[in-house]
Amino acid sequence: MAWEYSQKTTKLFMDAVQGKPGTHMGELEDPDGFGEHGSIACGDSMRFTFRVQRHPSDPTQDIITEARYLTFGCTSAIAASEALCALIENGQYTPLDALKITNQDIVDYLEGLPEQKIHCSVMGAEALEAAVFNWAQKRGVDLKAQGVEMHTEDQEEGRIVCKCFSISEPYLRRKIRELGLKTIPEITHAVKAGGACMSCHHTPGGLQDLLDEIWGRKEPAESGSDMGVREDAHEKSMADISPYQFAKKIEKAMDDYIRPMLRQDGGDIEIVDIKDALVYCRLVGACAGCAGAKMTMKMMVEKTLKEMVDERVKVIQV
Repeated sequence: MAWEYSQKTTKLFMDAVQGKPGTHMGELEDPDGFGEHGSIACGDSMRFTFRVQRHPSDPTQDIITEARYLTFGCTSAIAASEALCALIENGQYTPLDALKITNQDIVDYLEGLPEQKIHCSVMGAEALEAAVFNWAQKRGVDLKAQGVEMHTEDQEEGRIVCKCFSISEPYLRRKIRELGLKTIPEITHAVKAGGACMSCHHTPGGLQDLLDEIWGRKEPAESGSDMGVREDAHEKSMADISPYQFAKKIEKAMDDYIRPMLRQDGGDIEIVDIKDALVYCRLVGACAGCAGAKMTMKMMVEKTLKEMVDERVKVIQV
């Protein structure tokens, strides 16, 4: 599928890849600040460097004069990187002031981004934070004394919730609060967690549990007997569900969880037929010719439908 980008986003991307004057793709030698975020394994990664005009006596008054990036990613990732550099240079920010730039500032500069591409703006803000931390170390600036709390260790420390993208619980908790993320698709769109095998969606301590705890939706723990009653009721309802109701549940799971994930990579899925617990599907768009199509059907589509609808579901690729 073709993403609907604003004219400004498209122009920034085209100018950057063509290396037009005034664009910022590249890397500064001996930068005053260096930061990275993401990884090629995750699909998007960014290296951010900046140079400052040093204040003779107070390093907190250094002014960023140049900013550059190297981004491995899509149109929105490159455009968001361009936006970040332009905001910083045009604003004549100190490194500390640059931290006030949010992912929403980047989205606004681009005149909007598709919801599934918001993570590209988050990537830039995270790379900037890492670069400012590096600058502070070089210049001997005590960030805590300046009232700045850095999170450079969030991805390395703490329990890993999303194993596919190695995203930790401390990082997820911070981003859920900072960005006001209320649903699993919103988390995935913002930071990619849960966007691959989806096994972290509803597992104990997974994405839904974090959302429930942070936003106060956690239900009281149930006794073993209560759980048994609920499981029996679930099995009975699945046995008695009509073909129409079953199909509607399949469609809802597709729309709420599976399609948003596939569309991030330019793909989609069509339901060809449903017979009993057999769901006949066809991958379309970029996913149709992907070498990993069979794995996608088994590990993402079928696994999600088993978790969200009925464990008896079997997906047949056509």
